[in-house]
Amino acid sequence: MRTYQELFKAPEFTPLFAAFASHVAAQTVSRMAVGTLVYDATGSPLLAALSMFGPLLAQMIGASVLLSATDRLPPRAATVGLALFFAVATTTLALPGLSMGAFFAILSVQGMLGSVGGGVRYGLLTEILPAEGYLLGRSVLNMCAGSLQICGYAVGGVLVNVLAPRGALLTGAALFAVSAAVARIGLTRRPPRAQGRPSASETWRTNARLWAAKPRRRVYLALWVPNGLVVGCESLFVSYAPHHAGLLFASAAVGMLAGDTLTGRFLPRHWRDRFGAPPLLLLLAAPYLIFVLHPALPVALAAVTLGSIGFSANLLLQERLMSLTPSELRGHAFGLHHSGMFTMQGVAAAAAGGIAQLTSPATAMTVMAAASAAVTLALTPGLRRMGPAAGAVPTGADVRRELTDTNKGSSA
Repeated sequence: MRTYQELFKAPEFTPLFAAFASHVAAQTVSRMAVGTLVYDATGSPLLAALSMFGPLLAQMIGASVLLSATDRLPPRAATVGLALFFAVATTTLALPGLSMGAFFAILSVQGMLGSVGGGVRYGLLTEILPAEGYLLGRSVLNMCAGSLQICGYAVGGVLVNVLAPRGALLTGAALFAVSAAVARIGLTRRPPRAQGRPSASETWRTNARLWAAKPRRRVYLALWVPNGLVVGCESLFVSYAPHHAGLLFASAAVGMLAGDTLTGRFLPRHWRDRFGAPPLLLLLAAPYLIFVLHPALPVALAAVTLGSIGFSANLLLQERLMSLTPSELRGHAFGLHHSGMFTMQGVAAAAAGGIAQLTSPATAMTVMAAASAAVTLALTPGLRRMGPAAGAVPTGADVRRELTDTNKGSSA
């Protein structure tokens, strides 16, 4: 599966794509409204960054106790139910007089349940598409997200000015409801991928199994840390350029769209195997170092666009993760990736906001970018030793070998 025509002919990919698009649009508009609302109310770069990205810290709770549900719930029911919850929660955020404590509590619950949503969505993608079609399918979803963020942050900025932040939040709630309706109508009923009831203990056991294998551990670290630190830079766009934050977010989305298009559709297999993700991860961080000079808006927009091309490294790392994971654990594995990535983004947003509070947004962005590049350089030797990615589902022998390696207790 190497063409878009083949991809959209796959049964159920189109409704999954449409539900995902509505969900991303809702998140984008809502996030812009939330950040503006909190910054207007408090004038604090730290609280504005935490309102937009800090609730992602709650992904850590979801990853600790809820992820076993990703493979043990019917995918359609879980997708619809979560979208409806987000619609109700976002409507509640728009209520006048809501205290900051209640505001952040609702955002935290959204973040916690979001850990399950990511695992359900991407686990379902592996069922809808064959293994060789996953990279293309995921790149199209990423391209969709990038395109909608380009429009969503621009439209979100307009909605915030025209309808006020609370009106923009209600728009986001309506889009979440659309996502639920599309998933209910377009997706077929499927049984859970794994047997048994979801539980915190099962979540812990599977997390430990996924983390114990050294190759997967390296992939997870590469997926979480460099990406998260650069998102810490993005969390400061509102405080760096309060009147042009929408343009900065849209430029980041343009770069992501370009990177996912080039990597998912046009990057040859031998280049992916030879160079892997590290060069793209370095590209992700390096342009942000120019913020040490407090660049003018046009230069800042160019740097953000160029750097965001590097987010496409995640496609190569996700392809690697799929090749290293048994099929019955893929929902959980992608849920752990999703939750760990967002948790790291929340940690980075908090750290970036704290540094900006003590220094300046430009200084904090430079520090976070330098840290991202340093982590990538440290991870590169281990990623290069892993060799070319395998496209096949791991066999029983692979799983037995994994368990043997786990019992040896090797460390990264």
